[in-house]
Amino acid sequence: MTHSDLYTAGSDAARAPRFRQRLEKLLSFRTDVTDPAAAPQLDAYLAHVTEWLTALGFACERLEADGFPFLLAKRVEGAGLPTILSYSHGDVVPGMEGRWRDGLDPWALTERGEDWFGRGIADNKGQFLVNLTALETVLAQRGALGANVTWIIEMGEEVGSPGLAAFCETYREELAADLLLASDGPRVSAERATLFLGARGGATFRLDLEHREAGRHSGNFGGALRNPAIEMAHALTSITDRNGALQIPDWTPGHIPQATRDALTGLTPAGGAVDADWGVPGLTPAERIHAWSSAEVLAMHAGDPPAPVNAIPPRASAWVQLRFAPGTDASGLETALRDHLDAGGFGDVQITQEGPFFAASRTPVDHPVAQLVAQAITEGTGTAPVILPSLGGSLPNDIFRDGLGLPTVWVPHSYPDCSQHAPDEHLPKSLLQDATGVMSVVLGALAGRTPEEFRG
Repeated sequence: MTHSDLYTAGSDAARAPRFRQRLEKLLSFRTDVTDPAAAPQLDAYLAHVTEWLTALGFACERLEADGFPFLLAKRVEGAGLPTILSYSHGDVVPGMEGRWRDGLDPWALTERGEDWFGRGIADNKGQFLVNLTALETVLAQRGALGANVTWIIEMGEEVGSPGLAAFCETYREELAADLLLASDGPRVSAERATLFLGARGGATFRLDLEHREAGRHSGNFGGALRNPAIEMAHALTSITDRNGALQIPDWTPGHIPQATRDALTGLTPAGGAVDADWGVPGLTPAERIHAWSSAEVLAMHAGDPPAPVNAIPPRASAWVQLRFAPGTDASGLETALRDHLDAGGFGDVQITQEGPFFAASRTPVDHPVAQLVAQAITEGTGTAPVILPSLGGSLPNDIFRDGLGLPTVWVPHSYPDCSQHAPDEHLPKSLLQDATGVMSVVLGALAGRTPEEFRG
């Protein structure tokens, strides 16, 4: 079959009633990993997925790392064939019941116009089903894939994948492969197939400044007593300039490779919903998001904002999140911030790193397997995909790229306005159909290749 034939077959499979029925089942599992009572749902999800994978010839094993459940599934067609490692996660963020439009149930698939709604449809249950359906499509059309497949499904991604690195290290031999091919995150738009080859790293720092145990009258002491809220504001404005450009050189990669610049030429990120004059001067918005580092203030606190009183607050706190591009030295991020604040006269500000940490990593944009996938999508759909050197967000790409030493290609099946991590998470039906066709093309193009072609 040609690439265009596989695209049509995959798209048709996503239009079939069976696709919707399976998606309904996946969404019905309340796999909110932040809920301590969700453990039975996490296991039930993996047990259900195991049935589907077993029917395709996978040998499945439920395993555990750092207290989180994993599914390791292996399908072997031949010892001399290349092996594709895939990755998905079945856990989700809280359902946020009561906050969805029209009172929609986040744990049910609901159709509104051309969109399907439900928690996890974009992140990541729907994307998993797209890839599973694409694999089924290729097997149905060709009788064989022409490659071995190993699939990891984890249930802790939404809390930072705490067990994934240990899992991959423990089962390194079982995970031996020639390529990581996975799906998460958004396309650049609903209509445009996209590849990304890595991800920015992520680190969050809490800043605290405390001068006294209680507030002081703003009239009796105003103008003669240090105000931690004012000092914290100045400390924050030293981290970037007034236009958001980072002022800590060690938080940046220092330069952007020319091949990365070339790949981003002409790209308008997030559907153009960006401020063109915000960020580092001399870089395009696409370069700022996909090839450079940024720092954002996520939250600030001083005094009692709902009911302010006439008092100088005794303390102030802020949370600063760094998204750092590949090429940034991740080992000294906190030290660089400490040195920067000290040099600016903010030595009293205390720094605590909080939340999950993701390293930055990427596969070169000119890697042969990336070009092979892009060419196949072009032939199958008639339109060249966008190739992003790195996703603007963070995900555990480094565990596969650096830890397992694999080239990494991500084919996302969501879009920027999907409302993941928020009420009203949804995807257009047309996107799911197109994505299944695209992924069928990708799997078909990788079939029958040699391991050397995968690794370049």
